[in-house]
Amino acid sequence: MTGTVGPGLVGEVILPIRGGSEAFNAYPYVGTDTLPIGTLVRVMEYAQPRIVYVSAAL
Repeated sequence: MTGTVGPGLVGEVILPIRGGSEAFNAYPYVGTDTLPIGTLVRVMEYAQPRIVYVSAAL
């Protein structure tokens, strides 16, 4: 994660796609979660055009 994700914040994650990497805007999957920069995340949901909803990977 390259930008903090939290309530009222739009973060950013870099995901491996088709042999490269692409940036996506990220929001917390659970609306009250805050995920700081560097947190390993799991993509829970994808929305067009480049939005993902993430939670911390355990």
